[in-house]
Amino acid sequence: MRFDLTDLRLFLWVAEAGSITRGAERAHLALASASARLRGMEEELKVPLLERERRGVRLTAAGRALVHHAQAVLQQVELMRGELASFAGGLKGQVRLLSNTAAMTEFLPEKLSAFLAVHPEVDVDLEERLSSEIIPAVAEGRAEVGLVADTVDLGGLETFLLQPDRLVLVTSRGHPLAGRRTVAFAEVLGEPFIGLGEGSALQQYLASQAARLGRRPKYRVRLRSFDAVCRMVERGVGIGVVPETAARRCQRSRALRKVVLSDAWAVRRLCLCVRRYRELSPQARLLVDALRSDERTSGPGTR
Repeated sequence: MRFDLTDLRLFLWVAEAGSITRGAERAHLALASASARLRGMEEELKVPLLERERRGVRLTAAGRALVHHAQAVLQQVELMRGELASFAGGLKGQVRLLSNTAAMTEFLPEKLSAFLAVHPEVDVDLEERLSSEIIPAVAEGRAEVGLVADTVDLGGLETFLLQPDRLVLVTSRGHPLAGRRTVAFAEVLGEPFIGLGEGSALQQYLASQAARLGRRPKYRVRLRSFDAVCRMVERGVGIGVVPETAARRCQRSRALRKVVLSDAWAVRRLCLCVRRYRELSPQARLLVDALRSDERTSGPGTR
């Protein structure tokens, strides 16, 4: 077979996105180049790998089989790279990390920057996803490490409990709800909301909770960060739901009130998950250790 690692990575991106265009973007390839590589793989294997449709692509049976083998090959390459790097005097490689919104914005910046500074030859491919999407991605080998809320079914993954990740309501000091200590999500769904963008995993999570109540939050504006959400809330534009860590941080410089959500789904804890810690590439094990540092953890355990 004459296709290379770039072809395999591209195919996995396309399979995951369900789109050649989005897969090419993730692989940093021009669309024409990506399409040519995919056609070349099909010609080499003499079997169609993708069913091309108007709104994207679907895997054929052969394509699904190739996904399995491509994941195994690329994982083995990362293992080899990590183990052989010790002979060259330094660790090199890449780690695929998926994270929910809260971990992406409140937990990872400090931890990840410290890790990358210490390991300049290790790259981290980081992507925001819903916790419910991260679990199968890690289980199927599409990512080595995941950061999720422990409210999802963790299956047979090895897990490490990290910091609390409670969701709270934030309001301006003059808002009628500002004097409440607790409030149910159903009580506030008639209020105007300030939220994150359409692609935010947290906003999708909140939408799913509202849908269970037969409701839909009304957003006045969607922004790019919790800081921006809190600035709008402070000015009385609307209310917001953010991680408690973000609310506390913003309260230091903003005139905000934090109200505890009484819903059980709002009480979460951040959880790190992997398929098998001992089978991770050396660079992935180092990343896991760095993310667990200074935290009380459960230790590796299958849930």
